[in-house]
Amino acid sequence: MATPTTLPATFVSGAVLTAAQQNDLRGAFRVLQVVQGSTSTVKTVTSANYVDSNLTATITPTSSSSKVLVLVGQSGCSKDATSGYSALSLRLVRGSTSIQVFAQFAGYNNLAAEQYLGIGTINAVFLDSPATTAATTYKTQMASSNGAGGATVQDNIGGAVQVSTITLMEISA
Repeated sequence: MATPTTLPATFVSGAVLTAAQQNDLRGAFRVLQVVQGSTSTVKTVTSANYVDSNLTATITPTSSSSKVLVLVGQSGCSKDATSGYSALSLRLVRGSTSIQVFAQFAGYNNLAAEQYLGIGTINAVFLDSPATTAATTYKTQMASSNGAGGATVQDNIGGAVQVSTITLMEISA
């Protein structure tokens, strides 16, 4: 994959790039492919152990030097009223490896009794370097911190269907 490392460190007026330098510039930092996954399936967890949230997408990078830009919109996030001292936790996972916790204590309140709390959409952005050309799956996982109460994603708040999305963009490096 082309890289801008063969370009001049500085440009001066009237300088002409070689054909090779122009090709390097043309190929660098381009979006090579975009993949998106979505789900509207309601998922509730009452454990402090992370479980899949049903939001997943798979991309097959064309080069092992490519980066993958991951954009997450986890919708319909909420926690129930059964217990205070709990919150929704969300993390981004590549394969089976956690690569970013993007909501550790969403909706946390330290009261012993709690009202239902609608949090809304939680977004995350992560630039990953998977260093592979194999099919690579990204997903979100969720937990109820402290294992108390219930935490929900894609909650049908007010009867409206909540759709969560994960977008993967391969960026040439």
